[in-house]
Amino acid sequence: MALPKITEKFILHWGEMGTRWGVNRTVSQIHALLYLSDTPLQAEEISETLGVARSNVSNSLKELLSWQLIRVTHILGDRRDHFECKEDIWEIFTCIAEERKKREIDPTLAMLRECVTESNDDKSISQKTKQKIVHMSEFVESMSGWYQQMNTIPRPTLMKLMKLGSKITKFLGK
Repeated sequence: MALPKITEKFILHWGEMGTRWGVNRTVSQIHALLYLSDTPLQAEEISETLGVARSNVSNSLKELLSWQLIRVTHILGDRRDHFECKEDIWEIFTCIAEERKKREIDPTLAMLRECVTESNDDKSISQKTKQKIVHMSEFVESMSGWYQQMNTIPRPTLMKLMKLGSKITKFLGK
């Protein structure tokens, strides 16, 4: 499948950005291809279009499925699995944020809580070090709580809040 230049540019850039975010380039490129595709694609089409080994496509699709960014769909008369990407950018962002929180923030928060508890009984750690661990723990705890609160705000309200940006400080009294 030949890609229009703009589609190719988008896919290549998405792959580059993925690597900067700690995501495998092929995973990111497949996500971009599926996002821009008008129809669900099967693994062989993805492999041929991107010039990527079929095994790499398979592993990348599993990764995208685990992030819940794509879904398997079937086409009448075709026994193969086809894949399509969520189209709602908010839904994509929410899936990515939730997975990153689960994989990165939650384990860090658990470790910080352990460090705070353990440092209370450890005489070899200075007060200043203990204080830094506590401050880090409180900060990550606050950010995690803020994320949970933002997750409960209806999307239209959240959009209004985002559009307000720094203007919100006028309401808070700077």
